Amino acid sequence: MAFETKGKELFKSPVAFLRGANTPEAFPRDLLPEVAFAGRSNVGKSSLINALTGQPVARASSTPGRTQEINFFKLGTRFCLVDMPGYGFANAPVALVQNWTQLVHFYLRGRRQLKRVFLLVDARHGLKKVDSDIMIMLDRSGVSYQIILTKADKLKESEQKEIFQKTLEQGKEHVACYPEIILTSSEKGLGIPELKGAIYQALEGI
Repeated sequence: MAFETKGKELFKSPVAFLRGANTPEAFPRDLLPEVAFAGRSNVGKSSLINALTGQPVARASSTPGRTQEINFFKLGTRFCLVDMPGYGFANAPVALVQNWTQLVHFYLRGRRQLKRVFLLVDARHGLKKVDSDIMIMLDRSGVSYQIILTKADKLKESEQKEIFQKTLEQGKEHVACYPEIILTSSEKGLGIPELKGAIYQALEGI
């Protein structure tokens, strides 16, 4: 509860769009600590970010894979929230996938102020191969990441428990995966206080 309270305080800071970057040269030079959000297209990333900030800062596209930039949002003078482009979208041009992969690799390897990646996974589907591939990439980059299950309100309570336990066990196979999972629902507000608390812990190195 203490972490949730601290997390709530974090998000009282005003939110401002800093910039979108489609090349490493465009990354902000601000040295504020960062937390990043990644996930498959249509996983509900924009909705979750908006639920966290209480503002429509992240725009959801009706076309999966349309967002090709890494977007940086500054929360007061505390930290930056980083919205990474969705991956795993269907019928994506090979060149687009390659550009996205190179951009993300560069960000993950070279961003010293990055404290944690929150990897969003649709609770209805669980971890897919493309998610596992990203997890392996994060393991190799030595970047701490935490799995966040989205759209949990679409499942029965028994199904929530089942996917939670299954994903927790799968996460144990990855060296850089943080050993706690959070079930969330942007629509119902489920898990939002806990996620804010997790962000506070990440920023403080707890």
